[in-house]
Amino acid sequence: MSGYRGEGGLSPFVFNHFPVLYLYVIISFYKEAAIDLKTYLSGKKVLVEDFVSRYFEQPIAPEILHNSMKYSLLAGGKRIRPALCLTAYETCGGNGEDIMPQAAAIELIHTYSLIHDDLPAMDDDDLRRGKPTNHVIYGEAMAILAGDGLLTEAFRMFSSNDKIAPAMLLNAIHELSSAAGLFGMVAGQAMDIISEGKSHDTKILEFIHRNKTAALLKASVRLGGILYNAEDAAMSSLTGYGEAIGLAFQIVDDILDVTGTTEELGKPQGSDENKNKLTYPAVYGVERSRTMAKEQIDRALQSAEFFGPKAHWFKEIANYLLERSN
Repeated sequence: MSGYRGEGGLSPFVFNHFPVLYLYVIISFYKEAAIDLKTYLSGKKVLVEDFVSRYFEQPIAPEILHNSMKYSLLAGGKRIRPALCLTAYETCGGNGEDIMPQAAAIELIHTYSLIHDDLPAMDDDDLRRGKPTNHVIYGEAMAILAGDGLLTEAFRMFSSNDKIAPAMLLNAIHELSSAAGLFGMVAGQAMDIISEGKSHDTKILEFIHRNKTAALLKASVRLGGILYNAEDAAMSSLTGYGEAIGLAFQIVDDILDVTGTTEELGKPQGSDENKNKLTYPAVYGVERSRTMAKEQIDRALQSAEFFGPKAHWFKEIANYLLERSN
């Protein structure tokens, strides 16, 4: 009985003489080892929020700017972008905690975009994540500066990591700045604004969605591979996955704006329609939009197949993004 110990630490003696007990222990062993997606994403969220909280622990002068930045940054949210970055890095073979500054920096950029998106000059929203928006609490000028501060500090945070080779950091910064700027999120936001109330143009609709939202989601996935220095085939898989879930995410957002509630969404329901936004339900209807979102998720799942069993969390996240309620 003191020799080889199999699964669950039990020897062949136990299996031979107490088979029912053996099976019970094995089932318990795997049940404890396996975690569901909610637990997985919650763990990533805790890691990111702990890092960000410690990063901004020391007050920054002026205090109101510091408080304004933290107000929106720590207001909750799914933290799906940093989670995707960490998942991609780990799927390639790395330890996610080694790239926490880079993953967290993506959330700073996302938060800056939300603060500016809510401003009266843009979407003019008073509610975000179930709380008053930044400009409602701190005023428009401070909200603009808080967004500016988060955007620029994100790149200082991103570039502060001695565990990643400088060349890979440089490539990653190029990827992130492209996705967040003129060739991604900013371009999509601009097109979104100038397209309000205009005729239903499917090419413009796809441009808005692929840039305003999908670009940063795709970059979040690709950054995990870039920081790991993944091979070309892996990067191709990550790119296909990121593109597909990025577009699906925004299509589902459009649908939820029609079918969800303000309580579920944490922001005013129906705001897209009220502003005559160019959305997938406005152009294709809710049911066709659901089908199109599902088609993108199927593409994502196919792309993830490259990683075999390691693609488990990619697949779980993709299905969650399709079925989410907020």
